[in-house]
Amino acid sequence: MIFNRRQMLASAGAAAFTGPGIAKSQMGAATWYDRAIVIDALGGLNDPYAAEGISRLTDRAYAEMMQTGVTVLRDTVFPVGNTPDPWSDYQKAIGNFRENFSANPDRLLQVRTAADILKAKRESKFGVIVGTQDSCMVSADLDRLAQLKKDGVMTVQLTYNNGNLAGDGSLEPRDAGLTKLGRRTIERIEAEKLLLDLSHGGARTMAEAASVAQRPLVISHTGARALTDHPRNTSDATIRAVANKGGVVGVYFMPFLSASMRPTGAELVAHVEHVANVAGEDHVGIGTDNGVMPTMLDEKTKKSMDDWTRERIKQGIAAPGEAPGVYTLVADYNSIDRYRRLALDLERRGWSQGRLEKLMGGNFLRVYREAWGG
Repeated sequence: MIFNRRQMLASAGAAAFTGPGIAKSQMGAATWYDRAIVIDALGGLNDPYAAEGISRLTDRAYAEMMQTGVTVLRDTVFPVGNTPDPWSDYQKAIGNFRENFSANPDRLLQVRTAADILKAKRESKFGVIVGTQDSCMVSADLDRLAQLKKDGVMTVQLTYNNGNLAGDGSLEPRDAGLTKLGRRTIERIEAEKLLLDLSHGGARTMAEAASVAQRPLVISHTGARALTDHPRNTSDATIRAVANKGGVVGVYFMPFLSASMRPTGAELVAHVEHVANVAGEDHVGIGTDNGVMPTMLDEKTKKSMDDWTRERIKQGIAAPGEAPGVYTLVADYNSIDRYRRLALDLERRGWSQGRLEKLMGGNFLRVYREAWGG
């Protein structure tokens, strides 16, 4: 069974957040945020109000997605982990994306170039970047990377927690780094003008990959290991190495930001500011690793999330601290205006408008343009 966050969110049904709308009164009716390109570099697109098997977004889900102010979300085409037939799993998953795009031509825009991001903003559509969170579906057949690009997959993550043929993930005890195949995989990713993502990598794998890479790359969703020593977080040295290659490090809204596995808003802000200080303001962004909309933690949703966590543990892909009762969000920012409120909170801490525009999307837009053109 391939169990992923998209399935978990869908199973939560109408348990999604139904609270107040965006607090525009705090930032004005038409602020820089409303005009900005806002990019969530790793998340999940879901419709908690749709009937099972329906690909067309409901009016309510689409309205709430647009309320968030997010221009573009990077979503994941599965599988992750060492499944028996990852290529077949991938083909099924990319077929689901095709169905979703076909059912929503007036609402969703598949992003293949940076120009598509600007088009999504201009046409009031919700942009979706399709990317992998593993290279297991490629394995040793590097020609499959060309097929991924034809399918509209624009980012490729090298590893997911455990080891694969390309290298070791963040949970692999040996931490042996990149393999020879992994180095060739990076070369082919760059030759295809895809974007390399080092998230979920082992410490040595990420460091070696950042050294090998010749083009700007990303760590789309992570935290600062200097603040919280967790294997899903990234060392300052690797953060700097990615920045030195012109890349961007995205900070997630995940339990791994805190030793308690229940991060506060202040801890999230601390990780954002730490990455900004280490990498520089041109190399930090947001990759929540959440659904684009917030989650109401009623009993039904808690059960769905707990079942999903148990399945991850069973599959051997759960990180330290993942357990029933630990939820993949930052409670203080679990609202439909969370991106806007984070920007406001940073503004109150002295961040300039220009710096905030880079954080909220400008930096990832630059790297996407360098990777894909447009």
